[in-house]
Amino acid sequence: MRWRGGRRSGNISDRRGMGPVAGGLGVGGVVLALIGYFVFGIDPTTTLSVVNGTGAPAAESSGVRGAPDDEAGQFVDVIETSTAEVWTEVFAQAGRTYEPPAAVVLYEQSTNTRCGTGQAAMGPFYCPADRMVYLDLSFWDDLENRFGAEGEAARAYVIAHEIAHHVQNLTGQMDKAQRLGSQGAESGAVRLELQADCYAGVWAARAEAASGGAVALGPDDIAQGLAAASAIGDDTLQKQSQGRVVPDAFTHGSSAQRMAWFRTGAQTGDPKACDTFSAARL
Repeated sequence: MRWRGGRRSGNISDRRGMGPVAGGLGVGGVVLALIGYFVFGIDPTTTLSVVNGTGAPAAESSGVRGAPDDEAGQFVDVIETSTAEVWTEVFAQAGRTYEPPAAVVLYEQSTNTRCGTGQAAMGPFYCPADRMVYLDLSFWDDLENRFGAEGEAARAYVIAHEIAHHVQNLTGQMDKAQRLGSQGAESGAVRLELQADCYAGVWAARAEAASGGAVALGPDDIAQGLAAASAIGDDTLQKQSQGRVVPDAFTHGSSAQRMAWFRTGAQTGDPKACDTFSAARL
């Protein structure tokens, strides 16, 4: 995918090299994105328990704010900036003003958040209490080697998916998801995740125009995004971890559903097509 030369806002809090924080795992942040909870033994019933910041907050870690110098950090910076360009346009068309996340936090092993202690094993996640996206870049190795999703576009999909949770926080869809429940094939958690997949597709479709051509995804890049969406479906992860599929325990949606909704966003570029909460069939 094309991204070098893309604009960089420097909306990054770089905590890499600070070392792990003290304390246990506070599973905060609604919907800890790509990795199914059951893979790591985290109770999925906690998924939406902290939508309103009800998790145990920890003292926030300081970090270096601004544009990172290394290529991995620059990639995250460019993609976050590109998502802001897209969602600024989308919100403006609806007569609203988009507010980017407070920061994308790069960390190693663990870090404090207002949703509790974030750990790399949780995968990338968004904390609504502090409006920050958290990413341990070692996840890129897991994405490629454990889940078989290779390429920069797969990584960009992950970032765009997490930013989508921020969009959902701004628009009140997280509250709607909480009311519909945190577990099960038709739950609010699944509808929230599938909508975030669709929103990631919307970003992919609109990134080139919004960035003036500096950031762009071609058909092969969309295929990488679809591969990433497929790799982390609830059914696929359940088969890998326990040998069977339990739809009642779904928190993110099946591989087929995640691919379908990402494709919907990528093909239409229209966030209105991403209304998973009204969809009769997911």
